[in-house]
Amino acid sequence: MRNAAPFVRRPLAMTPLIDVIFLLLLFFMLTSTFSKYGEIELSNATAGGTATEATQDRVFVQLGADRLVLNGAPVTLEDLSAQVTTGQVLVSLDPDVTAQHLVDLLVELRGRDGLSVLVLE
Repeated sequence: MRNAAPFVRRPLAMTPLIDVIFLLLLFFMLTSTFSKYGEIELSNATAGGTATEATQDRVFVQLGADRLVLNGAPVTLEDLSAQVTTGQVLVSLDPDVTAQHLVDLLVELRGRDGLSVLVLE
């Protein structure tokens, strides 16, 4: 009968473990979202109103896919931002307007004291 060679344990290789961890990290980095999320406050027009609302300056904006109209006159987004500083902005949306156009308009007008934006239904 032959004597069996003693069992020799080889050192554990760390390279495959590091490769797996790196691949998992790469996978999770590529599938996660890197963009910033922001909030845009939307106000919906309601029926009725108070006396203080009647005394405010109001402008009417019509927003479409390729048009922006302020009180019946075509304007650009920059011109609208310069002309509208206080009061109330009523925004009417065309059926073909995209959400991105609305967000662009709201971002341009937000954060101003004395200016409120209402999106009409």
